[in-house]
Amino acid sequence: MATIKIKQTGSPIRRTKDQRATLVGLGLNKMHKVSELQDSPEVRGMIRKVQHMVQVVD
Repeated sequence: MATIKIKQTGSPIRRTKDQRATLVGLGLNKMHKVSELQDSPEVRGMIRKVQHMVQVVD
């Protein structure tokens, strides 16, 4: 299965609890950290929820 790399570019400070929990679910908790996950509809939905704080990396 394909993988997708995600980099955190925004801070979770002053964000809602569900957005912070989504970042933790994606394996991100610090600025500029990169996480590699399997590409699935669930992961794509999580990325869409916090798209203002993450960036998909090639």
